[in-house]
Parts: sequence; C-alpha cells; structure tokens
Amino acid sequence: MAQHAGIRDLAAAGRAEADTYRGSNDRPLGGYLVVMLVYTSLVAAAAVAAAVTGRRLPRDLRVSDIVLTAMATHKLARTLSKDAVTSPLRAPFTRYADTGGPAEVMEEVRKPSGLRHSIGELLTCPFCLDMWVVTAFTIGHVFAPRLTRLVTAALSALTGADFLQLAYAKAQQIAEG
Repeated sequence: MAQHAGIRDLAAAGRAEADTYRGSNDRPLGGYLVVMLVYTSLVAAAAVAAAVTGRRLPRDLRVSDIVLTAMATHKLARTLSKDAVTSPLRAPFTRYADTGGPAEVMEEVRKPSGLRHSIGELLTCPFCLDMWVVTAFTIGHVFAPRLTRLVTAALSALTGADFLQLAYAKAQQIAEG
C-alpha cells in the first residue's frame, strides 16, 4: 500500500512540475515524454539486436558517408515533414494551413495537447525529425551498410537536384529581369 502512495506522490509531483514549467502555455510534456521513451526504446532494441546478432560498429565510416548521411537526413526529414505528397501521414496530427516552399505545405499541429499534439510537432518539424532519421541511417550502417549507403546516396543526389532546381529558377528570374 505504501508503494502505491509513493507512486501517486511521485506522479503528483511530476504533474506539479509540469504545470509550473508550462505556466499559461500549452506544452504537452507528457506527450513529449512518451515520444522520448519510444525513441529510447527503439535505440535500445537496436543495440540489443546488434549485440545478439554479433553486429559490430562500422570500421570504415568515411567523411563521404557522413556527408551523404547529412544530406539524406535533410532530404528525408524535409520530405516527411513538409511535402504535400506525404501530408496523409501527418493528417491525423495536423491541419492544413497554407502552401510553403516549392511542393511543400505548412500545417498546424492539432490541439488539444497530449500525445497527438507531440507527434504532430515531431512530424511537422524537419529539425525534430532529423534526429529520428539520422538514427535510422546510423542503425542502417550497422545492420545493412551497403543498402544504407545506396539509400543515402540516392537521397543526397535528390537533395543536390533540389538545390539545382532552385538555382535554375533563381537564374531564370534574374534573366527575365
């Protein structure tokens, strides 16, 4: 019985701290906690799977792998968080607000706060998704390095193509006065 009282006291103290942190703002700390626990659990599961299967950390991770992974992370996170075509993935957590950059949309996170809100924030923020995407690519380098290099190279080429499209459009605007 005392154990349950201790847990209740701890939960009440956590709620009080969250309320103090939030003030009059709507911050879904419980949802953030769940998202962090899911992320940590996935990383831990990958580490356990690597240990059980005898996987080793890559010995030959080169600067080019890091550059490709950075560019691929940028592209995949941006695609997941902003592309119009991927909006059905975000729709349960967001509302359409406006168009954004080329082939992109701007979305607002659905209220009320909580897990749905936290996931909406994650899915609409390319900077937030970067951590999840780079973690997936890092795990890929452990379990499927050749496939991961191929995927990161393809996404990096797509990133380069995007920047060339933007540069071409800007050059066209300049040429047209």
